[in-house]
Amino acid sequence: MHIIVTGGSSGIGLAVAKLYAARGYRVSLLARDPARLEAARAEITSLPGVDGASIRAASVDVASAAQTAEAMELCEASFGPCDILIASAGIVEPRAFDKMPASVFDEQISINFLGTANAVRAVYKGMKSRRSGRIMMISSGAALIGIFGYTAYCASKSALAGFAEALIAEAATSAVQISICFPPDTLTPQYLREISLRPREAELLMGSVRPWSAEAVAARIVRGMDQGRQRIHFGFSLTALAFFGPLIKPSLQWWFSRKTRKIFGGESGRGLADAAEHGFDND
Repeated sequence: MHIIVTGGSSGIGLAVAKLYAARGYRVSLLARDPARLEAARAEITSLPGVDGASIRAASVDVASAAQTAEAMELCEASFGPCDILIASAGIVEPRAFDKMPASVFDEQISINFLGTANAVRAVYKGMKSRRSGRIMMISSGAALIGIFGYTAYCASKSALAGFAEALIAEAATSAVQISICFPPDTLTPQYLREISLRPREAELLMGSVRPWSAEAVAARIVRGMDQGRQRIHFGFSLTALAFFGPLIKPSLQWWFSRKTRKIFGGESGRGLADAAEHGFDND
């Protein structure tokens, strides 16, 4: 089995890669930073029972369709056709929309959405011709409801949901399994950076939520892939949003709007206390 993981140098991607490597599968890691990729490869090959020759790394910017296609071809030339694609590459830069440069907005769309589409495009045709293969797109709980300060991120991850749904319909007769998951806040290097950049307003509105570990998220993803699940959710709140969003979201949005007015509409003292006490649990 050959597993290709974009965003495989850290976080959820790396944790998923470790699980598949431990099974003795061949694993290709794709990410932008060569140094972090090599560190990730070394970390995986140090695991008990893992053959270093079955792990390779390739530096690529998935926002470039040409680069992604070339990197995937090299991976498949080394380890054979891709059996499982984990499209995990993504970034988040939380800022209020009117304070976010266009370049920062566009980069999140390019990597999170178009980067996933580029990775899928590079392997999907071959999977269809072989009538076998599995694809997992890593979306986010942020795809399920709009969050203050996350306009670009929510848009990019919501777009993945629509993309996956349409591709599931197209792949129905091809025997290719298309899946998508919606992880909660996950303790990764990117999450730590995100928290440092998160607007104060977003922190007050969202409250403090303990993130999941990357290992716990990865374990649920791999288990779901083994079970052939098309959609994977995490935690009660996000699962409820996924299944009952049209019923739940109007009340949540009213509550967020009311809370925003209280915090930033002249009742700051009482609003701040209220925000601290009633933080929204989104995992």
